[in-house]
This record gives sequence, structure tokens and C-alpha cells, in this order.
Amino acid sequence: MNTNRKISWVHLSSKVRQLLVAVLSVTFGISMYIFMNSFMSGVNSAQTQITFTSMSHIRIYNDLPTDVNNILQPSKKDDNTLVIVNNARNIRYTEGIKNTEPIKASVSGLKNISAITEQLNQNIFIRNGVTKINASLSGVDVENEDHLFHTADYMLQGNFFDLEKRADGIILGVKLAQNLGVGMDDNITVLTSDGISRIFKIIGIIETGSASVDKTRAIISIRTARQLFSKNRSYATDILINIDDFNKSKEVSKKIASMTDYKVEAWQEGNAQLDSANVLRNILAVAVSFTILIVAGFGIYNIMNMTVNEKIKEIAILKAMGFNSSDIVEIFLTQSVIIGLIGGFTGLAFGYIVSMIVDQIPFKIGSFTTLPIDYSPTDYVLAFVFGLLITAIAGYLPARNASKIDPVAILRG
Repeated sequence: MNTNRKISWVHLSSKVRQLLVAVLSVTFGISMYIFMNSFMSGVNSAQTQITFTSMSHIRIYNDLPTDVNNILQPSKKDDNTLVIVNNARNIRYTEGIKNTEPIKASVSGLKNISAITEQLNQNIFIRNGVTKINASLSGVDVENEDHLFHTADYMLQGNFFDLEKRADGIILGVKLAQNLGVGMDDNITVLTSDGISRIFKIIGIIETGSASVDKTRAIISIRTARQLFSKNRSYATDILINIDDFNKSKEVSKKIASMTDYKVEAWQEGNAQLDSANVLRNILAVAVSFTILIVAGFGIYNIMNMTVNEKIKEIAILKAMGFNSSDIVEIFLTQSVIIGLIGGFTGLAFGYIVSMIVDQIPFKIGSFTTLPIDYSPTDYVLAFVFGLLITAIAGYLPARNASKIDPVAILRG
């Protein structure tokens, strides 16, 4: 250990209480940085997970023409022709996707595709006695649906895979079941817009955590849905796709769009508010975390500034003995770095402990039973680096001022 470092250690060890306060300041700043980022990242992940329980990263569907009322094109020639149309009717356009298999086969060959399924979605009425509620019926491919959305994890009652065994089975959202006043093994009547009615038995209750979904959604197997709506065996209204990184949905959707004439839509197009909310929460977490670190840095600066003022005569003596300005800077900068290292490691440990404690707090929503915490190694590395950097800056500024003092003036005074 060289002389400068020995002097730094003597300064630190002679003021144990001051050292402890400085270390605790860094510890608090780094631990709160870790906790805030872990918690906000966990909240974002939870919100995204809840959203994607019923919404895919990419959706393929048959988009109807924007102009459905113009049934008679105007004449391009100015021949003063008088056109009279009585009792106008809109043209019936083809709905849904009549043959999903070729599209699914083509999309499956792309990279980054993690899951793909098909759905038949229609608005219906569900009746239980005198109660009649509008609902959204989804006919699903059970195995692929669970692969895409992990639907089985959100079942409150019943088994999601029983839909494959029961042609008369239906699963209801928890709020929808409550509004209908029904439970497991009760019978309900499904009414379609074409006047078809059919009795189904409730074989499951699901809770996704999204209130808008849980109070309107009903699920049956896609084979049963095709029979109910008189569709062919490969018909679907939507092809739903998940990819490895949902943030790249726009890029992948452009590739898929070149492979089909149907509408291809990334989740950001219809849910810009979700994307914006994630960004705003991340900005808020970073702003709060950096504020905490900066406040901790000011605490270190005040402590180092007080140390310099207390040691002003010793600095003058050191300079009179031949220590130059760089030696003085090294002595005090070494002290701040030591404080940063000790506070950094204890801050990492304390931040992890706080996150673990919060992670055990009960919080029931969807499949979550505790508050969401995301343990990202990047947060820990950044917290340590930023904490050490701010501490070094807070120590360097008083050290630089100390290196400029005139030893003669100090000793005379």
C-alpha cells in the first residue's frame, strides 16, 4: 500500500461515525435505485402479461372494405345521365378466413415465431332464466390456445383442456358468470345473431385479471363454434401469433403481410396506450432512481467537503513536505471510492433484500399472488456503476479544491 492510500485509510478509520453515515447514504441510494427499477419493471411485465392473456402479438384477420355504402359508382362521362336507386342494399362481403391452414404453415416457417393459433370470434347473447347478457364467444384450438396465452394458468375452476372432450362445454369469465348468476355445471343458453340457440354446460371459470375481458368472454372449442355458426372445418375469424420478443411485432408483421392478402396487425397498432404507458412508467422509474442517487451524491459531497475542511492544516503540511496536487486529489478521491465500494456492495444486498420482502406481499390479480418484482441483473450492474461514479465525482470536487490551497497561507493563518 503506497503512502497516499495509507493516509486515506487513516482519515477514514479516524472518523468511523462519519464513514458510516457516508456508506449508509450510498447504500440507501443504490438500494432504492434497485428496488424502484425492479418494482416498476415488474409492474410493466405484469401489465403486459395480463394484456397478452387475451391479445396476441400479431393478428391476421379479414378486414372489410372502408367504403361499404358506395354500391353504384358514378359515371365518368358527363352524359347528363340520371340514375335513380330505390331501396339500396349494402353488398355482402366475405367475412373471416375460409382456409387458415396454408397461412399457418407459411407463418410457422418464419424465425422468432413462438406460437400460432386460430380463433372463431362472434358476438352472442347468453341467457340464464330471465337474465340475458351480451358476450364475446371465442371458439379456440385448445392446445395451441394454451401454448399462446397459457390460458390453463388462469382457470379458477375446472380444467381448460376439458373443452376438447365436451362439445357442449363452455368456459366463462369470472365477472360474466357472476353477472349471470351461474356456476360450475350450470346450464346456459347461447343465442347467435342468426337466431340459433344452443344449451351449453359450464365446465370452467376463468380470471385473466383484465376486467373488460372477464365480464364478456366465453370460450368453447373451435370445432363446436364452427358447427354452431355453420362454417367449414378450416374457417376462422382470426389467426393469432406470438413471437419471441413482442417489441419486434411491427417488423415481423411486415414480413407476414407480404405473404397474405389478409390484414396483418401488430399489437401496437390497436394498443398504443399500453405501449405509451410502459414507456412513461420506465421514464418515471429512471427519473426517481437517478434523483435518489444524486441526493446520495450530495450527501457524499457534503461529507467529503467537511473532511477536507477539517484536514485543511494536514493538507498544508503534506504539501509543504513535498506532496503535489495530484497526491492530494488521490488521497481524498481514494476515500470517496472506498465509500462508494462499501456502500455499493451493501446497497446491492439491501436492495435485493427489500425486493424479496416486497415480492412476498400478497396481491391477487389474475395469476399473480404477490406484488410483481423483476430481478434484472442489468439493474444491479447499473446501480453499482452509477453509484460508484456519482460517489467518485462527489469526492473529486472537494479534493480538487483542496489540491489548490496555498500551504504557506494556511500555516501562517
